[in-house]
Amino acid sequence: MWQYVKRYAHFAFIAALFMVGEVLMDLIQPGLMRRIVDDGVLGLNNNGVGNLELVWRLGIQMIGMVLIGCCFGSLNNVFVNMASQNMGNDLRKNMFRKIMTFSFPQIDRFGAGSLITRITNDVTQVERLIAQFVRGMVRTVLMTIGSLYFMFTLSPDFAFIVLGALPFIIGAMYFALRKLNPLFTLQQEKLDVVNDMLQEDISAIRIIKACVRETYEKLRFGKANDDLIKTQLKVLLTLAFLNPLVNMVMNLSVAAILWYGARDVMEGAASPGSIMAAITYTTQLLMGIMMLMMLFQNISRGFISWKRLATVLHLEPEIQDGKFEDKDCSNVSDFSFENADAAGQRSENTTKIINTQGRIEFVNVSFTYPGSQKPVLEHINLTINPGETIAIMGSTGSGKTTLINLIPRFYDVTEGSVRIDGVDVRDYKVSSLRRRIAIALQKSELFSTSIKENIAWGRRDSDETNTGTATTCDSKTGTATTCDSKTGTAITDKTKTGTASPDELRGNVSLPNETEPTGSDAQSNTAADADIERAARIAQAHEFIAPLEQGYDTVVAERGMSLSGGQKQRIALARAVLKGSPIMIFDDATSALDLKTEANFYNELAKTSPQSTKIIVAQRIASVRRANRILILESGKIVAEGTHRELLKSCEIYQDIYQSQVGDIAQHENATQTENANTTQPKANTTSNEADASAKGGERA
Repeated sequence: MWQYVKRYAHFAFIAALFMVGEVLMDLIQPGLMRRIVDDGVLGLNNNGVGNLELVWRLGIQMIGMVLIGCCFGSLNNVFVNMASQNMGNDLRKNMFRKIMTFSFPQIDRFGAGSLITRITNDVTQVERLIAQFVRGMVRTVLMTIGSLYFMFTLSPDFAFIVLGALPFIIGAMYFALRKLNPLFTLQQEKLDVVNDMLQEDISAIRIIKACVRETYEKLRFGKANDDLIKTQLKVLLTLAFLNPLVNMVMNLSVAAILWYGARDVMEGAASPGSIMAAITYTTQLLMGIMMLMMLFQNISRGFISWKRLATVLHLEPEIQDGKFEDKDCSNVSDFSFENADAAGQRSENTTKIINTQGRIEFVNVSFTYPGSQKPVLEHINLTINPGETIAIMGSTGSGKTTLINLIPRFYDVTEGSVRIDGVDVRDYKVSSLRRRIAIALQKSELFSTSIKENIAWGRRDSDETNTGTATTCDSKTGTATTCDSKTGTAITDKTKTGTASPDELRGNVSLPNETEPTGSDAQSNTAADADIERAARIAQAHEFIAPLEQGYDTVVAERGMSLSGGQKQRIALARAVLKGSPIMIFDDATSALDLKTEANFYNELAKTSPQSTKIIVAQRIASVRRANRILILESGKIVAEGTHRELLKSCEIYQDIYQSQVGDIAQHENATQTENANTTQPKANTTSNEADASAKGGERA
């Protein structure tokens, strides 16, 4: 935590100084009040004659001190908040950066609700910890020491009365906090469950309503919320017994001082003003101790939250960067790779810049999900040549999606290796590897921004390329480090050298690749409008985007809820096309499209990206029949491989799928041939050759 605190330690130090001033104002006032009572009102030092002028003068001084104390207190709050809020700002940013480096299994182990709780509620608790420590600890320590000192100057008996009460208060606080600490941990865990359930139910609200499960989910959420409330009530009940106990001890101390004070006044050993001052100091002292009790409660909860944050910040990402990085992988024709050793071992010379082609090799690949004993993939050996179109089919659970997830390193292989252009994917820098791959999934993830921005999302890395910088995150501390993307040299962290501006110290200056461009800058930094429209046309999305009132500037609702499933898929396809990567993966990405639209998309893609390596995962033969090769997966193994015609002759599984979909295939044939006829000749002049082609297509169907 110290690395975050020290950045804003100067704010905390200034806040502590102002708190010293506020406490001094509070400690001086009881002494002035004693003089007003003894000398100004009772006139004990002037033969019983009061002094009104002294009362006015000391009264004005007390009012002035109150005003000065208020100013000091306000300034203390300002600087305390500057320290705590800026520290919280850094924590949230670094937490988010670290989460972005986690693999899918790591995110699953924490759970989305827990991560949200940590980055929101736990960070808030740490902010309170810093604020309470700087404000409450300084005030309590100074008030305790100062009050005891002034009470000893008034009467040692008064001081010993208060000292006798302290062990009871401290003991009660100790036993209360000892019981509260595990409850604070449990409380945060219960909050994780509530947030997890809330996020899950909001995301699945359509299926909940469709299945009329609202009542069930209400009861389930109610039970989770009841568990949270029970834990919170245990905390509050513990505090409810503690507060009256402290108040009782404090009131007994005041009563004892009054009793001793009355006796001393009767004996002439003390003055009424001294008794009033002693009671004021006692009240200040015991109120400070009560504040210390609440302070320790917040500190205890804050440290528990910090431990939860540290668990995330100090966790090493399972997917680690390799040393290899391309200079540029956006142009398919400019780059190609040399083959690595044929033995299937990882290449050692991974820093050599060689050319991009898009060749993919699976060398004896096996994979088992974390926590599972059964392998999903077993001994996969596969070579996909540059520019080749490969289709993957198989039953549910056969390992199709798992296979393609190994290419961009969403997961690492359990055995064997996956290579791209002769280099093991584990040897690539993760960002460089994934820039080489464009992916469109069955579930299209869209963001709450314009259609144009959603399509251009895959080209956001141009910000980093233009500035020549990249940002990495220290795996141990979670601290962001800015590096030159060409030389790899780290750019000095100004917050550590003391050369940062106030805005940089407060975290208000974005790192180069975090700059959020607007207007014309956004267009120049991502992709030109013409490129976006071209990608949309290839993906068959332009036909529904153009008629919209705001066209490509139409804002998409959260998670794309304002669009149909087919529209979302076409925008996701346009995003993948615009990225222009050497490798393109479509994981059932056209499942919501009709056969004609799907055929048009793959036809356009073949024309515009002939050199890209394409991998298509699909359930429909109409989607894959034109692929160079079709792979049939069964129980994690490749059981058949060949063209559409070859598999129709040799693969029983493929024959069964074909027979179940023969109507769709015939429809796909007719749609494709009609499209080809429309693009080669006018509709009115259909030739006999087209009729022959149609007849042949019918025979194949």
